[in-house]
Amino acid sequence: MVELHLAKVDVEGSNPFARSIFFMDAIQIINGRLLCPVTGLDTRDALWVYEGCIQGGSPPPGGPVRTLDAGGRYIFPGFIDLHVHLREPGLEEAETVASGARAALAGGFTAVVAMPNTTPPLDTPERVAACRAAGRAAGGARVWPSACLTRGRAGQEAADLAGLAAAGAVAFTDDGATVPDTELLRALLVAARKLGRPVMDHAQDPRAEKNGVVHAGPWAARHGLPGIPREAEVDIIARDLDLAAATGGWMHIQHITTAGGVERLRAARAQGLSVSGEVTPHHLLLCDEDCDPDDANFKMNPPLREASDRSALQAGILEGVISCLATDHAPHLAATKARGLRAAPFGVVGLETAVGLTYSLLVRDRGLALGEWVARWTSGPAAVLGRPAPTLAPGQPADLTLFDPDAHWTVNPDEFISKARNTPFAGRLLQGRAQGLCLGELT
Repeated sequence: MVELHLAKVDVEGSNPFARSIFFMDAIQIINGRLLCPVTGLDTRDALWVYEGCIQGGSPPPGGPVRTLDAGGRYIFPGFIDLHVHLREPGLEEAETVASGARAALAGGFTAVVAMPNTTPPLDTPERVAACRAAGRAAGGARVWPSACLTRGRAGQEAADLAGLAAAGAVAFTDDGATVPDTELLRALLVAARKLGRPVMDHAQDPRAEKNGVVHAGPWAARHGLPGIPREAEVDIIARDLDLAAATGGWMHIQHITTAGGVERLRAARAQGLSVSGEVTPHHLLLCDEDCDPDDANFKMNPPLREASDRSALQAGILEGVISCLATDHAPHLAATKARGLRAAPFGVVGLETAVGLTYSLLVRDRGLALGEWVARWTSGPAAVLGRPAPTLAPGQPADLTLFDPDAHWTVNPDEFISKARNTPFAGRLLQGRAQGLCLGELT
């Protein structure tokens, strides 16, 4: 019998549960609790996998059988992270597609959407295809590349959306910046709709953002730091939602941080518009008053807002107004983060802490039903991408998340699989730990 462990994935990629080892074998996963929000399944039973797909209750005929012991853990459909920066090409010292994919699997994710703001950006079919190929070779979570909306992410000229989609782009975004030209974004939404792809927007007005490094509020004033006002986000979200209404295109708002943004999304969804939004663990758990002015690991874009905004984000997730959780995993070198709040780059890592952080807050502390929390990491992200919701139904790909709700652990950045260590949660005690298990056929 082979035991499953919630240990780190081997940094060289020799994950003992990699799909390449088991794909042709029949696998019986025993001693697990199967929970699927889509089918309503919640039972203790064995799970059979054969040729990369979940099987019914009886073993497939013939061939070797491997038995994996889940150790009493939950078995969920595989978690999806809609928003990950893998830094390749351009900043491989901080992260690569391979290291990020393995960090994702170690953190409980079986698929991640890679952002295109690399150097050079993913604005050509060849670069998108290269990212997809690197993900297939990584031996970790599946890597689904997104692609730029505009050439060079410059916000001036439409990229070849059709070519990018054909190369494997699952979404379009100029993440790190919005498209400032409203008419250009309107045309891009129409084009993306015809291709069956969402537009994902970093909703922040650069004219209002200016040189801000933290939220524009009392905390910034006390520390003499330039701030980014709420209006920088709220005004762009309002524009984006108006464009979604006018075009019928799918608009997904990335990393919402403000109460006003939540309210606008709530109203748009009540109208039945094709819109969605995500929130990150760091914006759910922290506010500007939690920042250490001497620690740039608290610097992210959008910034940590005020406690009232944090409360609104939590309410939005609990109500389902915000249908997705996402990490916005943004690795950086320690040397650049050591430059301080004014000069350091924006961003924090999250792939290996997100599951424990959100379970601790939303399920344990706020009482969100376990299945609803799972849905924020599975069916919610899948809906944005226009994919079927991941399930444990027979015939579905065997991408699974194993989760121990009783695991208590302390965040130690030195143990990360990710190359980067820039987290504001070092030393925090969490409950709940996951590991991804990709047994399905490569896609």
